[in-house]
Amino acid sequence: MLVTAEIQKRFDDAKNIVFMTGAGVSTLSGIPDYRSKGGIYNGINLQPEYLLSATAFHNEPEKQYQFMIDNMYFPEAVPNVIHKKMAALTRQGKAKIITQNVDDLHVKAASDPEKLIRFHGSLYDVYAPVDGKKSPYQDYLHAMRRADNALLRPRITFYEEMPFDVEKSALWVRNADLIVIVGTSFKVYPFAGLLQYASPAVPVMSINFEHIATPFDVDQIVGDAGEFFSELKV
Repeated sequence: MLVTAEIQKRFDDAKNIVFMTGAGVSTLSGIPDYRSKGGIYNGINLQPEYLLSATAFHNEPEKQYQFMIDNMYFPEAVPNVIHKKMAALTRQGKAKIITQNVDDLHVKAASDPEKLIRFHGSLYDVYAPVDGKKSPYQDYLHAMRRADNALLRPRITFYEEMPFDVEKSALWVRNADLIVIVGTSFKVYPFAGLLQYASPAVPVMSINFEHIATPFDVDQIVGDAGEFFSELKV
């Protein structure tokens, strides 16, 4: 039993929960994470930090495109119990979500769009930088260029680029009365640094398969987030 009576009460009493989520919340939906043993960064020759960089988009867009198509697109994936319970809490007006994930499963789970920040963007929001015009992601899955040869890209945060809504995310963390970190190694900044904005009196907890290394005071539950959210009553 991961959700004790004390933890359930913590969720029940909270009025402004902020979930900070990473790739681990989507593994239950069949999407591999990044840094674990079976993750998409495991066993590749080029550094993923390079392959997913603005520099690679400039210099070797073909290699970057192929890496993303081969490893990151799962359009048939559906939300799991973690996404669904978090979404329900946003619709109740009790929670907000700041996610590193670019898979849009929080969107598919019908999270209140006003209560969701896609910190690293979305793979399914595709556009041409040359003119800013959007293209259907289905077209991008078949070709990295438009019919007029304009190069396409997803509106995600490549390495060397700034994430989206950083100030808004910091404000959400500052105003939270419970912060819950789920499914992230918590190694990517500035996402991991958002905790510096949390009020010292506010409880911070994490649900993760592995212990996360962080300078912040975090009550860590090492276990299966799917199991935790299956037990949590919302």
